[in-house]
Amino acid sequence: MDKFRIDLQELLLCISNAQELVSNTLTNHQQKVAYLSYRLAEQLCLAPSERENIFHAALVHDVGALSVDERLAIIETEPMTIYNHGYIGANLLEEFKPMKEAANIIRYHHLPWRNGEGIVYMGNAVPFGSHIIHLADRTCARIKTTQNILSQLPEILGYINYNKGTVFAPPIVEALNQLSRKEYIWLDLISRDSIRKLPEGIFNILVLDIDDVIDLSYVFSHIIDFRSKFTARHSAGVAKTSQRLAEMIGFSPLECKMMLIAGYLHDLGKLAISNDVLEKPAKLNEDEFNEIRSHTYYTYQLLDTIPQFETIKTWAAFHHERLNGSGYPFHIKGDSLTLGSRIMAVADIFTAITESRPYRKGMDDQHAIHALKDMVASEAIDGNIVKVLIDHFQEINDIRESAQQQASNRYESFLHTEAVL
Repeated sequence: MDKFRIDLQELLLCISNAQELVSNTLTNHQQKVAYLSYRLAEQLCLAPSERENIFHAALVHDVGALSVDERLAIIETEPMTIYNHGYIGANLLEEFKPMKEAANIIRYHHLPWRNGEGIVYMGNAVPFGSHIIHLADRTCARIKTTQNILSQLPEILGYINYNKGTVFAPPIVEALNQLSRKEYIWLDLISRDSIRKLPEGIFNILVLDIDDVIDLSYVFSHIIDFRSKFTARHSAGVAKTSQRLAEMIGFSPLECKMMLIAGYLHDLGKLAISNDVLEKPAKLNEDEFNEIRSHTYYTYQLLDTIPQFETIKTWAAFHHERLNGSGYPFHIKGDSLTLGSRIMAVADIFTAITESRPYRKGMDDQHAIHALKDMVASEAIDGNIVKVLIDHFQEINDIRESAQQQASNRYESFLHTEAVL
């Protein structure tokens, strides 16, 4: 079976939730913007397909903001560099074919209306949906969680109407004014699962084949890794290493592709970890180490929202479990750890000890082999998998280095993504 019947909304909600784990200030911001954007598009009588693209774009509109500090600044102040994250997000998501139109909406979602000049930027037509998300985003950013939402409407609407024509498109402002008369819209908006308040059946179920899922997981890995120069290429190395080990051990072609996906997603939970911890070159203190240890738990919980990823979830999320029970966070041991999870654990350790990072050089071949054998001797990892790796060490290491070099090149290109308006 090479088809996964996957709801695109579930996939986007997974990454949206991952981005918002790290700060209470960010909780459900993208979901709120998605809900209000859809309601505005509905009020404007846009075609169902256009509403859907706007909704999907809004659900991950801040995906190009690669650190929590950047996201907080975007929500709170709209800094001068605000346009960059829209371009970065678009460049990430346009690689995934089902999100190509939504990616273009994300690209311009902070562009001001400028009395109609905002319909074009640098010779390119700007989707009307970008202006819808911009207004929805600024509206949601002004909501205070400590006050009754209905009591806040005069102040929020006053701000939006004051900027009508200059910052916000007049038709969208009028649509917001119309929605303001319906109390349930605003009560839905601040509810825990605002997008669940939208009518059922308004979005299509997208059927993806395994290669489409690989493309999406590759996008996810960039969102995970590109937050930090320390992690900018780790997932690529783990993914390609685990895939090759699975092939050598005799997994089916479909299972090997699933292993590649699991490798790309294994550190998804690191989106819940602060950059200060991820980028600390010195030894972590106890609190910081405990924060790092939580990432596999979050990987498990986030992927658990996609039923079709059940096997991928266990392979991805159990990569710090150990055969002797000393791993984390579930302390699964022995035969309870599947072969796929064991492969992922070896691939993650191998990649971590052989890759160079800004604060230290990776181990040479002999030291890496010695370290892996020591972990086998302590019954932490699977000796049979380690033997396969050692028997093909140079080939696998070349695969790991090639994948990580490509990821590094991608990261450098993203660092130079600019959009000065």
